Amino acid sequence: MTGDNSEFSVIDRLFKPLAGLTAEARGLIDDVAVLGAREGYDLVVTTDAMVEGVHFLSTDPLDQVARKLLRVNISDLVAKGADPYGYQLLTAWPKGMAYEGKAAFAAGLRLDQDEFDFDLFGGDTVSTEGPLLLSITAFGHAPVGRALSRAGARAGDHVLVGGFIGDAHLGLRVLRGEFDELSEAHKAHLVQAYRLPQPRDDLAEVVLDHAHASMDVSDGLIADALHMARASEVALVIDLDRVPTSAAARAAIAQGADVTDLITGGDDYQILCTADAAGAEALKAAGFYEIGHCEAGTGEVSVISGGKVIEIEDKGWVHV
Repeated sequence: MTGDNSEFSVIDRLFKPLAGLTAEARGLIDDVAVLGAREGYDLVVTTDAMVEGVHFLSTDPLDQVARKLLRVNISDLVAKGADPYGYQLLTAWPKGMAYEGKAAFAAGLRLDQDEFDFDLFGGDTVSTEGPLLLSITAFGHAPVGRALSRAGARAGDHVLVGGFIGDAHLGLRVLRGEFDELSEAHKAHLVQAYRLPQPRDDLAEVVLDHAHASMDVSDGLIADALHMARASEVALVIDLDRVPTSAAARAAIAQGADVTDLITGGDDYQILCTADAAGAEALKAAGFYEIGHCEAGTGEVSVISGGKVIEIEDKGWVHV
């Protein structure tokens, strides 16, 4: 169905239904959202943007692009131990973009709003001469003073990660025509990991209770470990042999994928955290994998394999 593609018609027809009847959104008839303070909680805020051709392919279905955009923001929240609350949305549509594409995007938002109980509060929609640009500012609640930081790691801490590393990077390469000899099931698994990351909201509570430092892995495991090491002013040692990988990733490695690419490729959206010995045991019982430890230092990351340090030149994604 073709609809009126003007700005306010798109808001009325596609985005007002996403806002529903929440008091915060004011029916999307105002210039602002009004967020109430939840007693005993801090409001945790994060913003992530995605640009066509940089963060997603022009051939990626727009409903899945919308879902990925929501999920990468939710991932930031849950890595801090925050309960997702709602979001503001910016869409900068390329001039001439069809209504059907915008409707598919809104349909994807609806699916994941329902799955993660995450409401639209407002935002802005504009047109651009450039590629499609999308941004979400997401809000969550964490108990007062307890929201985690990447700056809390301590020498002696164990380093843990919440799930498989490298699948999304390999999924992008599959979409670009690599690894033709993989089974269709393995290809589908890797592409799904790239297009639809799974925020680890199931791990938010245990992270809040037991981690010293926490963040999600978006730029690549090593790049984000560096962010944590520098913020915490410690050194992180990552054991490559202990980094968890899926069966599909191991099949790709058997076909020539470099295992170091998996820890630098990015888009994993797994939780990277540190904890003391007791906390690490609780985190492992909840499904985390121990992959290293923290030492005294000034913001370094070293990678070992077979007990020996290996050099990695390209640490991961650099934004500018």
